[in-house]
Amino acid sequence: MQSGAEAPATGSRGAEQPGVVLDGVTKAFGAVVALRDVSLRVAPGEIVAVAGPSGCGKSTLLELICGLAEPDAGEVNSAPAALMPQRDGLLPWLSALDNAGLALRAGGASKKAARAAAHEHFEAFGLTGFEKARPAELSGGMRQRVAFLRTLLAGRPVLCLDEPFGALDALTRGQMQRWLADALEREPRTVVLVTHDVEEAVLLADRIVLLSPRPGTVVETIEVDLPRPRARTDLAVVELRERALHALGEPSTERA
Repeated sequence: MQSGAEAPATGSRGAEQPGVVLDGVTKAFGAVVALRDVSLRVAPGEIVAVAGPSGCGKSTLLELICGLAEPDAGEVNSAPAALMPQRDGLLPWLSALDNAGLALRAGGASKKAARAAAHEHFEAFGLTGFEKARPAELSGGMRQRVAFLRTLLAGRPVLCLDEPFGALDALTRGQMQRWLADALEREPRTVVLVTHDVEEAVLLADRIVLLSPRPGTVVETIEVDLPRPRARTDLAVVELRERALHALGEPSTERA
């Protein structure tokens, strides 16, 4: 553990994947400082979760990694990154198949080629039989799977996931967390996952970076050296969740 500084990246999920480095990054919007002196290193193939209270600059951090914003101070170095925003952003007039292939179409692929590439993943993503369904005909979890597949098919080595399950009910959220863990085992990437749910961070990540209230600064880094799959009832998961909550100044969820 390091407090107030970023620990060295120690991920072991495949050195062939590019990583991410933020060095002393500060970002402000007018008089509001979103991030201050944030350093973050994501090892190739590592899954790093960034957790913290609402408004601490988590989404801004992802925008910086994806090149959608520039820092006011410090440096950002990342391989090409794809952003999956909080809302699924599916186009209501397109089928699930065409929504999944949208990044490929934007990259110049024909409709036929994009559909064929997306369809290859539909069985693994639990979407078989829903190729022609419009977003309004899909459950919340299915919409998120289509959105994740669209992000994956963008072909970027770094995935930035911004609260991907924040809008789902608790039961569906738990199902999707397990599904995402399996999907990343099949299709490894360097991943930066933003969440306000520290339990989700423990379940999915190799390492957790905790941010303070705005302006966001790194208050602690926690290594999650636990075998997968992980269950929320595992004692080690509970202990790390409580440690993260304590570092964030949140009350413990343990019973007296």
